[in-house]
Amino acid sequence: MDYGLNVRQSAALDFVSVGAVIHRLDPGIIPFRKATECLIHVSGGEYNVAANLSDCFGLKTGIATAMVDYPIGDLIAERVRAMGVKGFYKHFKHNGVDGPNMATVYSDRGQGVRAPVVFYNRANEAGAKLKPGDFNWGAMFEGGVRWFHSGGIFAALSPTTSEVIVEGMQAAKAAGAVISFDLNYREKLWNVIGGEQKAVETIDRIVKNVDVLVGNEEDLQKGLGIPGPEVAAKSKLDPSAFFSMMENVRKKHPQVKVVATTLREVHSTNRHSWSAVAWINGKTHQAPTAELDVYDRVGGGDGFAAGLFYGLLTGEPGDEAVRLGWAHGALLTTFPGDTTMATLEQVRQVAKGGSARIQR
Repeated sequence: MDYGLNVRQSAALDFVSVGAVIHRLDPGIIPFRKATECLIHVSGGEYNVAANLSDCFGLKTGIATAMVDYPIGDLIAERVRAMGVKGFYKHFKHNGVDGPNMATVYSDRGQGVRAPVVFYNRANEAGAKLKPGDFNWGAMFEGGVRWFHSGGIFAALSPTTSEVIVEGMQAAKAAGAVISFDLNYREKLWNVIGGEQKAVETIDRIVKNVDVLVGNEEDLQKGLGIPGPEVAAKSKLDPSAFFSMMENVRKKHPQVKVVATTLREVHSTNRHSWSAVAWINGKTHQAPTAELDVYDRVGGGDGFAAGLFYGLLTGEPGDEAVRLGWAHGALLTTFPGDTTMATLEQVRQVAKGGSARIQR
């Protein structure tokens, strides 16, 4: 397919990402101030895509990340193995008191008119301590790698994490990989290390190495420093504002061949309208709009990215790659947790317009 990408046909690893793996505490629909128990989900934007591609789509994937040698680290490493993801770890010792730590995200699910509430404890996070030289990329990519991925949350954790991303991208590119980056702009994180100007400078250095971008209009404006859309969107499901920015993306980063994002209109916590769009080598693609009954919205965007990347890795037509991402992201919202419980058969059924009629 004419994506403008040089997609390697085979390698020891189909996909590797670099980022911080965290654990999310989830009290369900109970607000934390009234919670008495929580589920524990292992998560992280970069890890989620690797886990989805392994567990649902059957690809050989890995995650380069920090790992703390204490019980929370053991729990996370066990879940990484269970999802079929190969861990490439920089190990840290916990001092028994204040870290380093595997970061914690606290997130209730909300209900109806009550929105989900998310907050963090990233104090003394091991992932933020990662620096160039911590990973042996040459050994990691010795058998080849087809796709390499990272994201803006990891880039914002410290002044050194963006350098790790660039180092990994350059090594992966030399090994023949397509390079992707999810802008995932988080203002609170960037404010800690220098604000929006620092974000634009940092992300610009990263994106010079990137072939595939994931991000919405706000991500493109604040992360890439690109002017706002030339046309106003009629609704959050209207792709015209997103597509109007593609010429500016192309001018600033002409090597970028794919830009994609989800479109979501939130009617209530449990009822969303859901679509997705992509600009692929000059052509525009849009998925249908689905009405979702949402169980847990966390991870839907990473679910979209995984399905889209799978479609591109396997040579699907552009429209079908977008629909696979859209379908998998939709299915993610029906499961607890941040990573997939879907099968490829289910994804293809939804992508073709299948219904929720009982399967006997």
